[in-house]
Amino acid sequence: MTLFLFLKLCGCLALLMYGMKATSDALQKMAGPQLRHALGTMTTNRFTGMLSGIFVTAVVQSSTATTLMTVSFVNAGLITLGQSISVIMGAHIGTTITAWIMSLGFVLNMAFFVYPAFLLGILLIYLKKRRIIGDLLFGFAFLFLGLGTLKETGLAFINDPNANAAISEFIQRFSEPTFWNGFLFLILGTALTLCLQSSAATMAFTMILCFTNILNIQQGILMVLGENIGTTITANIAAIGANTQAKRAAFAHLSINLIGVTWALIFFHPIVDFVNPLVGFDSSIIALATFHTGFNVANTLLLIGFVPYIERFVCNIIKPNISEEEEESRLKFISGGLLSTAELSILQAQKEISLFAARTNRMFGFIPTLLFETKTDEDFSKLYARIEKYEGISDNMEIEIANYLNKVTEGHLSPDSKTKIRYMLREVGELESIGDSCFNMARTINQKHNKNEHFTEEQKVHIHHMFELSERALEQMQRILDDDKGLVDPNESLNIENEINNYRTQLKEANVSDINEHHYNYQAGVQYMDIICECEKLGDYAINVVEAHAHKKLTV
Repeated sequence: MTLFLFLKLCGCLALLMYGMKATSDALQKMAGPQLRHALGTMTTNRFTGMLSGIFVTAVVQSSTATTLMTVSFVNAGLITLGQSISVIMGAHIGTTITAWIMSLGFVLNMAFFVYPAFLLGILLIYLKKRRIIGDLLFGFAFLFLGLGTLKETGLAFINDPNANAAISEFIQRFSEPTFWNGFLFLILGTALTLCLQSSAATMAFTMILCFTNILNIQQGILMVLGENIGTTITANIAAIGANTQAKRAAFAHLSINLIGVTWALIFFHPIVDFVNPLVGFDSSIIALATFHTGFNVANTLLLIGFVPYIERFVCNIIKPNISEEEEESRLKFISGGLLSTAELSILQAQKEISLFAARTNRMFGFIPTLLFETKTDEDFSKLYARIEKYEGISDNMEIEIANYLNKVTEGHLSPDSKTKIRYMLREVGELESIGDSCFNMARTINQKHNKNEHFTEEQKVHIHHMFELSERALEQMQRILDDDKGLVDPNESLNIENEINNYRTQLKEANVSDINEHHYNYQAGVQYMDIICECEKLGDYAINVVEAHAHKKLTV
């Protein structure tokens, strides 16, 4: 019987975790654009960063998700390390809302809400237009059903004779208020959070232990403090493959909570005296939620003024360990396998696509230098090798971004977000084709260099002009990809594309006449037109990116 009750307790916890995840996914689908707007305000100052952290965490119902997203944004350079620290502090406050939601399930009888919510939720899901609201109701219903059954199973567990004996022995062994007994519960809270990968789930487990008097309030508080340490480990593990700044942000997350736990242990007895008046069979739940909120708010207010010092500290601890050349070949926004909540991941992927475009622009910038400005064979070989390296970077970026987007589609997304991802995949494919065109031009120039062929001055002028048009097309494409407010006119890209097409046609006709009139040999003419035609293809790919981006913007 005891084993059955224990398994039922674990099942209730699993149901609770599923309800939290379903609720979080539905809220993300409803508030995706607002979340992205909140992320845009992060860069203002430490206080708006803190508010952004509170808002995003309150919406996604997971401080771990917010922290992972923040670490990945630091990894990308979207926000600075100092700004990320304030966001993480805000996430610590935002996550306390979850504890209060769960406390309702313990203190109030939610049975009257759960089953009507299931009924209304399934009706809204079948209506499709209101599917997201239905998903949200289902998530809340599962959440409170899990809490209600967890409370009932906990009471049944405590009333079981066999369980009573084991519990009495446990309490008797560790009830003495010694340092090591307290340390044990601190470690227990840390370990449970690390195993469950959810501080909210561990918080619910701690609440049921206090609710059934298995733990007293002091032991519950120590477990909550341990949960605050355990929730930081996930971000530190995820940052292992990220850049130095991202590792520093994750370590700052750990440092902030370690500082908080340290001063909470120093003032442990006054804290217990403060929450003791709230303790009772039912109100021990409120006592834990109150402590959780008070601790995180106090720790944030205490440390928000010391953000520059925390930044300096983590920079001294974690030194750079990657060269600039290695950094150049890395993904910025989604490297290290960081995958935050599904809706927020779209913003990360879009920033990575913008970076992809910038790298293809840089790659194209090497082409005129390779053709006209290299003075020695050694300089030529070095630059050609760099272009070849960029071609490999381009291929890898396409694969990694596409794989990332495919992972995002496995999450719970709104129909608009799914459409956006389709257009983003098209953008990625077209950008890789731009990289191919650049490398094709480099190979043509390399063949010309090896065969010691020379272009006429007139050919050089024409190629220069075509390079200028192509550069304008790529710069306009980049401005559109970077434009979050829709201020850049995409029609300018169409005008540039028409110029490129008309100029290519004009040069193609003139090339035939020039070869016939022996202005240059046939081989030089072929190499000349190969470069011109690749520029024209590059323009086509650029306009395809612009069109895909324009269609994607219409889904916002």
